[in-house]
Amino acid sequence: MADIPAVEGLFNQFAILLLVAAVIGFIGTRLKQPLIVSFIAVGILVGPSALGWVDGHEPMMDLLAEIGIALLLFIVGLKLDLHLIRTMGPVALATGLGQVLFTSAVGFLIALALGMEPITALYVAVALTFSSTIIIVKLLSDKKEIDALHGRIAIGFLIVQDICVVLAMILITSLAAGEGDANVAMEVGQVLLTGVAMLLFVALMMRYVLPPLLNMLARTPELLVLFSIALAVAMATGGDLMGFSKEVGAFLAGIAIASTPYREAVASRLTALRDFLLLFFFISLGAQLDMGTIGDQVVPALIFSTFVLIGNPIIVLIIMGYMGYRKRTGFLAGLTVAQISEFSLILAALGMSVGHIGQDTMGLVTLVGLITIGASTYMILYSKPLYERLAPLLSVFERKVPHAEIALDSQPDQHYEADVVIFGLGRYGHQLAKNFKARGWRVLGVDFDPTLVGQWREEGHMAHYGDASDPEFPQTLPLARARWVISTVPDRDIGATLISALRSAGYQGKVAVTSHSRMDADYLRGQGPDRILLPFVDAAEMAVAGITGGQERGGGGR
Repeated sequence: MADIPAVEGLFNQFAILLLVAAVIGFIGTRLKQPLIVSFIAVGILVGPSALGWVDGHEPMMDLLAEIGIALLLFIVGLKLDLHLIRTMGPVALATGLGQVLFTSAVGFLIALALGMEPITALYVAVALTFSSTIIIVKLLSDKKEIDALHGRIAIGFLIVQDICVVLAMILITSLAAGEGDANVAMEVGQVLLTGVAMLLFVALMMRYVLPPLLNMLARTPELLVLFSIALAVAMATGGDLMGFSKEVGAFLAGIAIASTPYREAVASRLTALRDFLLLFFFISLGAQLDMGTIGDQVVPALIFSTFVLIGNPIIVLIIMGYMGYRKRTGFLAGLTVAQISEFSLILAALGMSVGHIGQDTMGLVTLVGLITIGASTYMILYSKPLYERLAPLLSVFERKVPHAEIALDSQPDQHYEADVVIFGLGRYGHQLAKNFKARGWRVLGVDFDPTLVGQWREEGHMAHYGDASDPEFPQTLPLARARWVISTVPDRDIGATLISALRSAGYQGKVAVTSHSRMDADYLRGQGPDRILLPFVDAAEMAVAGITGGQERGGGGR
C-alpha cells in the first residue's frame, strides 16, 4: 500500500483504506447488498485496475486475511449443530447432498462445454455448489424467518454444504501433496491417516482438556476469547504443518469447543472480529483481479450465474417436493442456494495457490460470486411477492398430498375446535394462553418453529405448525367457533397480512395484533383489527396501578 498518494506510514494508509471501505460499504447496504460485494468492489477500486493503491499481495493484508479465514472456519465448526440436521430429519441431508451433487455434475458439464480443461472445470463446478451461510443467516434473521420451517431446513442443508467444503479442502491439499510422486494413492493415504490422528487429538482435547480449562478461563471473558482465537490460529498452523490446509485445522478447533457450554458466548464475541478481518481477504481478492481478464469472462460468468440463480432453487424444489413438502416451503428454501459463497472464493484461491487453476479462473469465480450474491439478495428479500407471481407455475413441484409438512401440523383429532387462536408461542403467547385456559377457554397455539410446536404439545396443549405471514394458511385453521385470533408477533407487515388473510378465509370473529411501537400501532389500526396489544405499555400501566393502588399523588400517598 506504499503507492497511496501523499500518505506516508502503514498506519495512515490503512486508515484511508478503511475509510474507503466504510463509504463503499455504506453505499452497498443502502442498495441492500451484502458487505462481501462492497469489499470486493473496494479491492477493485484501490487495486491496479483502478487507483493502484494496493497491489493485492501486501504481506500485512495477506496475514490479516488468513487470520480472518481461520476465524471464519473456526466459527463454522463452533456452530456446527448436528442436532439441527437430526431434528429436521432426512430433508436437510437429502437436499444438501442432492444439491451439491446436481450442481457440481451439471456445472462440470457446462464448464467442459465452454472449453475448459477438466481440472479447471472441476474447480468451477465445485465452487458453484456452495452457498453463503453468513449471508443467508443474516437475511433470514432480518426477515425473522430463521426459525420458520424453510429457514430451519435451509440452515440444515447449509451445514451439510459447510461439511462438504471442508472435505473438498482436504481433498485439494491431499492431491497437492501427492503431485510429483510416483504413488499418489500412498501420499493421499498418508494424509488421511494424519487426518485420523488429528481427529483423535481433537477428541481427546474435547474429553479431557478443554472442559476444565475453559471453566477456569470463563471467569475472565476476555481471556476466554483470547484463548479461542489462539486455539483457532494454532490449530490452523497445525493443520498446515500436518499436510492439510489452515482452514481445516481452524474448523476442527471450532468443533473442539462446540460441545462446551461456551460456544455461543465465544461465537457472538468473535463474529464482529471475523467480519472485520475478512474485509482484508475480499479487498485483497478484488485488488488481484485483472479487469481485462474479467472482461473476457463475462459470457461464461453470465451462463454460470443463470445456472446458479435458476438451477439451484429448482433442484431444491424437486427434492423437497418429492419428500412431501409444500411448494411454498420448497421455493423459499430454494432461494437460499441461489448464490455462491465466500467459501467458493476461498476454495478457488486455495486451488490457485497450489497451482491447479490460474488467475482467469479465479476471476471467473469471483465474477459469478458478484452476480449471484447481488441478484439472490434481492430474490430473498422479496421472496414472498416473487412466490405469489410464480405460485401457479410451481404446482408441478408439489405432491397432491404434501405429507411431510402435513405431519408437522397434524393432530390426533382433526376436528378440534378452539375459542381463541394464538399466533406466536413465545413467552408472551405462552402467558396469554395460560390465562385464557385458566378462564376455561379452549386455546390453539400456532407457530412456525417446529421445536416450540413440539414443546407445546408435550405440555398437553393444542398446537398447530403454521406461518402467520402465509396468506393461505388461515384457511386450514378451525376458525368457525373461534371468538378471537391473536397475533403476538410484533411485526406490522405480518399483522397486516394475517388480518387480510382472515378476512379472505371468511373469519367472523375478532382479531388482535401486537405492536412494540406507537408508529406501527397506528399503521395496524388502519388495517381494522379489533384490538392492538402493546405489551410494554400495558405492563407498565399495570405495574404502576399495582404500586399506587390506583391512588393519585394527592390521595394519601407520601
